[in-house]
Amino acid sequence: MNVVVDSGNTYSKIGWFSGDHLIRYETRLGFTELIELIRSELPERIMYSSVNRSVSEFLEALDRDVPVLNLTGNTPVPIKKDYETPHTLGADRVAGACGANWMFPEKDVLVVDMGTSITYDLVDREGIFRGGLISPGVRMRFNALHTFTKRLPLFDPEKDPEFIGKSTKNAIQSGVMNGTLAEIEGIINRYRHEIPSLCVVICGGDVAFFESNLKPPIFAVPELVLIGLNRILTYNVALQ
Repeated sequence: MNVVVDSGNTYSKIGWFSGDHLIRYETRLGFTELIELIRSELPERIMYSSVNRSVSEFLEALDRDVPVLNLTGNTPVPIKKDYETPHTLGADRVAGACGANWMFPEKDVLVVDMGTSITYDLVDREGIFRGGLISPGVRMRFNALHTFTKRLPLFDPEKDPEFIGKSTKNAIQSGVMNGTLAEIEGIINRYRHEIPSLCVVICGGDVAFFESNLKPPIFAVPELVLIGLNRILTYNVALQ
């Protein structure tokens, strides 16, 4: 059994795989919870991807003799990268593209990952990562309104807020949520204007707020990055 770990800016995710099959996964984990889960059922190997904790810190906390592959810019992956600064390309973006390319082979796919930031990444039908966009995520927008103004309070996201807010709270929630929705729809439409047959896949922690409001055809695959990490792991095992 393989375990894949996606340690993001806020929380960690973990997935258990038997071959290509995702058996189960857990999200919104703190670092201590993550380590305890892995220790409770040690896998054959681990794929580790993190934007905030080094692999040495992970290995020290795990303190178990398990092969660990750390995803870096030099790790072989089953797609090609057409990117001017591959050393700055986030591991989660690469993993999402690998997952999308495996799930939708020989298709042009736009991956919309809705986490701390919202990323839009294009992987074409030939399996080439073409680049994309990075935008502030939902909670980052709420925090920005609160941090950079003197009187606006901090609110949480709300699904389907009233479009015309009748209070400061409602106005902020509508502005952030409907503004984000309009951004996502606008960017998808720009891509589809260039690539009419484009397949769009959304993933990430904030998918639930938007998946029902986005115009089809849209595929919601919350565990896409985990699937991509497992594909990278099996690809590297095959190279050995």
